[in-house]
Amino acid sequence: MHTRFAPVRDCFHDLFATGRETGAALTVWHDGVPAIELVGGTRTAVPPGVVVPAVGADRPWRPDTLVDVYSVGKPVVALCLLLLVDRGRVDLDAPVAAYWPGFRAPATVRQVLDHTAGLPAFPVPRPAAAITDWDLLCADLAAAEPEWTPGTVAGEHAWTYGHLVGEVVRRVDGRSVGRFLAEEIAGPWRLDLAFGLGPADRQRCAELSYGDPGWPDRMRGEPGSLRARALDNPPGGRDVAVVNGDRWRAAEIPAVNLHATASALARLYAGLLAGGTLDGVRLFGPDLVAEATRVQYAGPDLVLDRTAHWTLGMQWEPDGSWGMGGIGGSSAWADPERGYTFAYVTARLADHDRVDELVEALHSCL
Repeated sequence: MHTRFAPVRDCFHDLFATGRETGAALTVWHDGVPAIELVGGTRTAVPPGVVVPAVGADRPWRPDTLVDVYSVGKPVVALCLLLLVDRGRVDLDAPVAAYWPGFRAPATVRQVLDHTAGLPAFPVPRPAAAITDWDLLCADLAAAEPEWTPGTVAGEHAWTYGHLVGEVVRRVDGRSVGRFLAEEIAGPWRLDLAFGLGPADRQRCAELSYGDPGWPDRMRGEPGSLRARALDNPPGGRDVAVVNGDRWRAAEIPAVNLHATASALARLYAGLLAGGTLDGVRLFGPDLVAEATRVQYAGPDLVLDRTAHWTLGMQWEPDGSWGMGGIGGSSAWADPERGYTFAYVTARLADHDRVDELVEALHSCL
């Protein structure tokens, strides 16, 4: 790592020294090449208040450690569908029902991708066991009436996004979205990330832990709210006993269970920032990348309860950057103005202040 980025390294190390971080990785590409590659801490779940390396020193975080990055995976599942758009197999403005017969909501593919389809929560209450039942949850969505007229307002499709997008991929291509990702994107671009892990990859996973035991309830919002309905059906998505288990890691739950390394995410965004070509391998055309990263919707988001700017799968920020943060603190994006891509992955479920401080340090170096 170049000495100019020493403040970023120091900030990263301070997170561990002060007990705010227990296991994490940070990768930054600048001007099209890797510039920062940091890992620290342990893959073992650490109780709140315990400072590493008191626990888990025998299982250090490595560059190939995989971690569930939650919503950081939403742009990744979107890219699977956008690859079919780029190849002319899917029309962004066609109704979803054109590819998914029996889908009732009058939403277009574009509205599904930009979180305005009106299906932010699974409509039928289901038990935790339903988390891994793809066909059941997709059938629930296909039969649902939208909660608003599609295209009129946004609400982050917290859990449903991956099933809506992934099922269109499956209906058009025939492969599950996890297999499609592996064969069409992760393989060609050499990305260490996946939906649905095999036994060997499950052994590389970091165990998620809470920075604060009250975190799951705090993230839910008001009981009965749209946010609570979107996050809690089926239950278990913020329960470390569930998400650290083999059933969760082996399942394809694309909105919330991408398992990835920081280097893979930074590399993915580097390919997008370069217009869709990485190491000479062209996956997307520049026009598709431009359309996918421009703002499609700007206004209130009924689930996030704030103003949001949605592209086709990502959030756009006023500084011109585009990407996605995940509940719990992981985040990945591209900043075209400053010429970098950034990926931070963490096993410590807490707020995004860690990323904010790292970015402040990075910008001071640039």
